[in-house]
Amino acid sequence: MAHVAQVKIPATYMRGGTSKGVFFKLDDLPERCRVPGEARDKLLLRVIGSPDPYGAQIDGMGGATSSTSKTVILSRSEKPDHDVDYRFGQVSIDKAFVDWSGNCGNLTAAVGSFAINNGLVDPARVPQNGVCVVRIWQTQIQKTIIAHVPITNGAVQETGDFELDGVTFPAAEVVIEFLDPAEDGDEGGSMFPTGNLVDDLEVPGIGTLKATMINAGIPTVFVNAAEIGYTGTELREAINTKPEALAFFETIRAYGALRMGLIKDIAEAAKRQHTPKVAFVAPPADYVSSSGKQIKAGEIDLNVRALSMGKLHHAMMGTAAVAIGTAAAIPGTLVNLAAGGGAREAVRFGHPSGTLRVGAAAAQEKGQWVVKKAIMSRSARVLMSGFVHVPGDAF
Repeated sequence: MAHVAQVKIPATYMRGGTSKGVFFKLDDLPERCRVPGEARDKLLLRVIGSPDPYGAQIDGMGGATSSTSKTVILSRSEKPDHDVDYRFGQVSIDKAFVDWSGNCGNLTAAVGSFAINNGLVDPARVPQNGVCVVRIWQTQIQKTIIAHVPITNGAVQETGDFELDGVTFPAAEVVIEFLDPAEDGDEGGSMFPTGNLVDDLEVPGIGTLKATMINAGIPTVFVNAAEIGYTGTELREAINTKPEALAFFETIRAYGALRMGLIKDIAEAAKRQHTPKVAFVAPPADYVSSSGKQIKAGEIDLNVRALSMGKLHHAMMGTAAVAIGTAAAIPGTLVNLAAGGGAREAVRFGHPSGTLRVGAAAAQEKGQWVVKKAIMSRSARVLMSGFVHVPGDAF
């Protein structure tokens, strides 16, 4: 019996921040996959190795975690004053769908490098030595992101001594600016979709919880750790090994999504795994990170733990870090109160792998809170470049 041969597609496997994924140029995709739709989703599912009932993604490029089941498609920007259009697909591990509802802040750190290396940035804008400012248009959230990519001898500088908790080896620092991260979007309304800094969120089977629901970086539902029986110093094993705990957080996330207006029926949450995120916050406390590093309460402003694609994240999603920084800058949110309250323009929080600092300045305009910019440092590196191979009848 004859079988359809494999096709090979140019691709680059990259780490960005504490995530990694498969990067493509839009024009390198098979023609029918250059537009959103079933063919594109099927291709990316096959590339990553999903859906996999074993949850291992052995027959693909995925790493069986939300941080490693990711894809990126880039092209020259169609938006004035931008260099590159950025599309992010979060690939489900055990289900046959790709979630296009949000951004990946960690992989954003690799977008600028890929764009420069693949000719998507005008060579005249790349210095011989210094920093190349790459202007990114994130098509799904309709936001501008600025990446400051170090350049040495006309090429992207990837090696360096910048250390990022959650990443084993040091690399070159890439500063990322998220412009107007909480500006009104297509979904979810304004920065605070409910109009409140803190809401009473009714969650059937659990009770009524205090919650800050914010649309900044990525829609996120924040709750107090103590109110749900946690300390905020937990590592992944404390939650990811307990199905009842995962179901507990998914229930909170689903009802938060409904309250934020991201879904119209609670059943829709199962098909929208990437957004919103659910996170719990607590005042600073000592703990030992997943690498064995001692984190002291005096080194941080608060502790935050967040779930991504149904599991506690091993560090912190970049977009959720933007939400944390934004919420911390606004007096009265649960994040701000956990950090001690008051006005602030930066926050350092503890996560399972260590700590992270994110800056954000908030102000009130016409009675509404606005944040013009959130800034954080990440790093990125090419892991492999060449081709991915997929069966020709897979898409």
